[in-house]
Amino acid sequence: MSTQYEMVIGLETHIELRTETKAFCSCAVTFGAEPNTHCCPVCTGMPGAIPVLNERAVEYAIKAGLLLHCRVSLWSRMDRKNYYYPDLPKAYQISQYDHPICTDGWLDIPSGEGMKRIRIERLHLEEDAGKLTHTEHGTLLDCNRCGVPLIEIVTKPDFRSADEVTAYLQELRERIRFAGLSDCKMNEGSLRCDVNLSLRPAGSDRLGERAELKNLNSFQFAARAIAFEAGRQAAVLDAGGTLFAETRGFDERTGETFSMRPKETQEDYRFFPEPDLPPIVLTEETVARWESELPEPPASRRARYREAFGLNRETAEALTVSREAADAFEEAAGLTRYPRQLATLLASDPARLSQGAIPVSAAHLAALADLAGEKTIGSGTARELLSLLWREDQDPREAVVRLGLGKLSDPAALRALAREVIAGNPRMAEEYRAGKTAVLQALIGQMMRRTQGRADPGLSREALLSLLSI
Repeated sequence: MSTQYEMVIGLETHIELRTETKAFCSCAVTFGAEPNTHCCPVCTGMPGAIPVLNERAVEYAIKAGLLLHCRVSLWSRMDRKNYYYPDLPKAYQISQYDHPICTDGWLDIPSGEGMKRIRIERLHLEEDAGKLTHTEHGTLLDCNRCGVPLIEIVTKPDFRSADEVTAYLQELRERIRFAGLSDCKMNEGSLRCDVNLSLRPAGSDRLGERAELKNLNSFQFAARAIAFEAGRQAAVLDAGGTLFAETRGFDERTGETFSMRPKETQEDYRFFPEPDLPPIVLTEETVARWESELPEPPASRRARYREAFGLNRETAEALTVSREAADAFEEAAGLTRYPRQLATLLASDPARLSQGAIPVSAAHLAALADLAGEKTIGSGTARELLSLLWREDQDPREAVVRLGLGKLSDPAALRALAREVIAGNPRMAEEYRAGKTAVLQALIGQMMRRTQGRADPGLSREALLSLLSI
């Protein structure tokens, strides 16, 4: 894209809330179930069916707003957004229009010039539509997703690059997932974003005609769609053409956007207050209680861990892959004299930490860190023990004795082992005696391998040096 233009981007992000039941009925929220097995007259809009608002959906929406520093409205209401599409059997969506549940928030993201604040205009609660599957024989409709509670988060047009969009989506997903409000799986559609993009002359403060790029379900697709659309708009302007407000799709195979329809206006949706639902009335005490239940965000925890325990970035990131992992580390770190060894041990398998609840008690994690910190066991044995504890929680001290996993520190046994290693590697022994002292480390490694890491490295070194000097 030519440098004479500046991209102006705003995002609308839809996140499915992790409730057990839908927004206005008791149907279960289950991804991947048989089509049309989790729907009822309420979520499909049958005549006479009356919705009832899910209180947990309101709680999660408020908590998401608080995570994004929003102002919470103690009085809000649901509205009907009227439009027809095959995946919307009611021909209207229950959403929020002029009285959203949260407004005026912000989220800081890293950018090329340091941290940048993205302003959030509103966060509102609504219901999801169904799912259309297009086949060569026709289009299939699955209503299981109808009525699943969503939050829609609308930003100000504060983004100037695809990298900033990606940074925002990553930070947003991490915060929401960490708090347990949604799984934010873009491949399953529980996090989707629409990109509103326009170009303007560099240095201008006037907004151009925007295109809305719908339902981008991965960070990579969002970045590719932005790059193509910016180039397309620039080419139209360079050729003296005129842009108009429109909704565009993204073809994942070609990497190109395509026109779907002219952009709707708010008037087209004919919003009016939902007649079957009363207003949402909250108290400051309820909002304060929900706020007190929110976890410290992962980015803040990472910074604290690095400062308090001297961890590197990779280890701190592994410990905050989930709230369960971070909470388990913090509790165990308060019980051990070796919190840094504990962090390194836990972070040795980040995939294991991301699987949900931590099956090892804090006391046993702390005891394992103490064993490693005191050099009672080596690092390899510590990792082996952690895998054992993950399968069956138990006292690691007892496991070390029962399985004979403690360090080998008997001088006579180590001297005998050193003699075997030297005898098995005569060339390396001669090289050491000829002045190539670097081979000593390889001989120590042989002793460690023969004992599966249990030989005391210091005593092993002494045994080898004593025999090599003869």
